[in-house]
Amino acid sequence: MPPLATLGNPAVNIGIFVAFVVATMTVVIMVTRGGLKKSSDFYTGGAAFSGRQNGIAIAGDYLSAASFLGIVGSVAFYGYDGLLYSVGFFVAWLVALLLVAEPLRNTGRYTMADVISFRVQDRPVRMAAAISTLLVSFFYLLAQMAGAGGLVALLLGISNPVGQNLVIVIVGLLMVAYVLIGGMKGTTWVQMIKAILLIIGVLVMSVWVMSRVGFNLSTLIQQSIDHVNTVKPGTGDHLLQPMGKYGTNKLGFISLSIALVLGASGLPHVLMRFYTVPTAKEARKSVTWAIVLIGAFYLLTMVLGYGAAWLVGAEKIKAMPGGANAAAPALAYELGGTILMAIISGVAFATILAVVAGLTITASASFAHDIYNSVIKKGTAEPQQELRVARIASITIGLISIVGGVIANGQNIAFLVSLAFALAASANLPSILFTLYWRRFNTRGALWSIYGGLISAMVLIIFSPAVSGNAAAMFPHANFAWFPLDNPALVSVPIGFILGWIGSITSDEHDEDKAIEMEVRSLTGAGAGGAIDH
Repeated sequence: MPPLATLGNPAVNIGIFVAFVVATMTVVIMVTRGGLKKSSDFYTGGAAFSGRQNGIAIAGDYLSAASFLGIVGSVAFYGYDGLLYSVGFFVAWLVALLLVAEPLRNTGRYTMADVISFRVQDRPVRMAAAISTLLVSFFYLLAQMAGAGGLVALLLGISNPVGQNLVIVIVGLLMVAYVLIGGMKGTTWVQMIKAILLIIGVLVMSVWVMSRVGFNLSTLIQQSIDHVNTVKPGTGDHLLQPMGKYGTNKLGFISLSIALVLGASGLPHVLMRFYTVPTAKEARKSVTWAIVLIGAFYLLTMVLGYGAAWLVGAEKIKAMPGGANAAAPALAYELGGTILMAIISGVAFATILAVVAGLTITASASFAHDIYNSVIKKGTAEPQQELRVARIASITIGLISIVGGVIANGQNIAFLVSLAFALAASANLPSILFTLYWRRFNTRGALWSIYGGLISAMVLIIFSPAVSGNAAAMFPHANFAWFPLDNPALVSVPIGFILGWIGSITSDEHDEDKAIEMEVRSLTGAGAGGAIDH
């Protein structure tokens, strides 16, 4: 493999990258030629997508930079333990399918807060849900922006942190442009196109890798082990052994698993996708399509990860801009040279743009619909006012995410996403499940559950080894870590559930009529998608 600065041809790389941006922006403009006249156009694309279309878009939203770049890098470095991300991200969709997708679509309108505030005191609970939505979206945005910096740095051979930070700024500005021009409709079409391109690209690379070993997975894994042994004799077997990364911290392994499996059903940008279809049946069909596509994709990331460990090697990957996140583009270069690497990197970049646009819409919708209209204006804001506030919020969120992306640049993307999953599983999922399935749940329970899960997760993350105390931490030269686990889910998720239960049983508030109404609506779809009245 050539020296770092000449990996591929920067002119070709940037040309294909620009072509992807132009093509996707053209699609956004074409599908939104009528303009975004109503808030529902901006938030949910008018709920005009079929289950199949939305399922492909969900896959596009979910198969983020973490899925493609972070997981391939984790498998290349850690083998068996890296696959935990794939398994956890995939199994999470079974929870979403069985417990969340259909009843959530039946009881909400635009945001997660619509559901949680349905049968409790609206303003305080909606504010809590909105704060949680904004924080989870911010953590997820950090991961995508960091991925953009590393990926385009690799495309252009930029190892200078200032250059990488400039790339993050450009990505943030593009993200805001996508959102302001296309809203949810434009973003959904970009996500569908990106999902198809990403799955095709990963499939082509996987077949290419497998063809080199006679389509024998055992041979591929053995070749990976042999390559590691040539660099560090006797160490290759760690690619097959469980607990290679978590061997000294088994509780950390369990905590990460909890976050990955439960987090998806509490991610606001995933939940919001259930409102882009006209019926609950289509919402369920969306998740079925998403499961098929996501499952196939994650099987292929295993092939790419071991392929990168064999054909590129962990040591070379570590030396590249983006570190572990460069494994997939580096493997593409090894297989097909400059053109394949540029195409795969361009698809990965389109992945980042689509995901950050979806996250920005979700966060801006939560601010405009939940905080501005419902809390500040007490539901009296005109639709055009709300839409204007959503656009301003999009710009503000874009600027904040740029600053956060600069700070997080160089961190492993899959790890950053796991923190967002932990926040979602701790603050959002307990209150969603209690709201949908427990009649006794009330305002105090909702507030304690959301704030308790959110605060405990945030505090434990800040004082974890992921933030300080070791060379791989976000702040390697500081040491204020007293919590022993990188991921807080093992502690913070039970806190969210327990506080929701204690808060509910210690309060006399209970609206049986609203509880029955919600149960009927969630099960039958009666009044689904209508205005939420309190």
